[in-house]
Amino acid sequence: MNNQTKGVLFALFATLLWSVNFVIASGIKGHIPPVGLAFWRWTIACVVLAPFAIKSTIKSWGDVKKNIRFLAITAVLGITIFNTLIYFAGKTTSAVNLSLIAISIPLFIVALSRIAFKEKISNFKIVGILTIILGVLILITKGSLQSLLQIQFAIGDLLMLIACLFFAGYTILVRLKPKEIPSNVFLFALFIIGTILLMPFYILEHLYYKQVIFDSTTIYATTYVGICASLISYYLWNEAISLIGTNKTALIYY
Repeated sequence: MNNQTKGVLFALFATLLWSVNFVIASGIKGHIPPVGLAFWRWTIACVVLAPFAIKSTIKSWGDVKKNIRFLAITAVLGITIFNTLIYFAGKTTSAVNLSLIAISIPLFIVALSRIAFKEKISNFKIVGILTIILGVLILITKGSLQSLLQIQFAIGDLLMLIACLFFAGYTILVRLKPKEIPSNVFLFALFIIGTILLMPFYILEHLYYKQVIFDSTTIYATTYVGICASLISYYLWNEAISLIGTNKTALIYY
């Protein structure tokens, strides 16, 4: 299997795993508070990945420390903020809306790639970008021109759009991953940093808003998103970026 085929399959399977995450985000609204779901998701991912990454992380500790700012920014975008916004968005919009609005991610990735890497935007990409914009506008406005003119948006839809921008930034930064840091160490560092940064917000939510109840629904949901929609999917997505580049990986999101 060549790198192109492998990269496409990796990105496709990552997107498949994330699609279930959108269903969970919308389906369990009101049962698990959003920050709590995000915090335990990444905690589980850290615990599961730890046996496979601790030794390598210790060996690469010098490189990790040298690139700690880059790792922190990447973790904030892709770990701390992105999925937490999805869970907030899921409180006021449907799983279908979440997944359809998520296809605006390629739009942001192409734009950021143009800014960061001076990548040329072909005519085909321009047509694709316009199609994405039209599709998202139709989705948000329910096909009503009057709604478009009044610029009224559901809060969940807007939060999802903002989340897409953050994930596009994460994807761009993954392309700049320091070569001296192995993939498992890179992923483990992002998970650890992102979870630590989530912790203060989780404590505040726990004390002043709503506590996480660890029943069967919570356990099943957090286990899935922690292992499948976090550990496996993020590894596959990052590898796809290294194999076929940011723009081609982004197109698989459709």
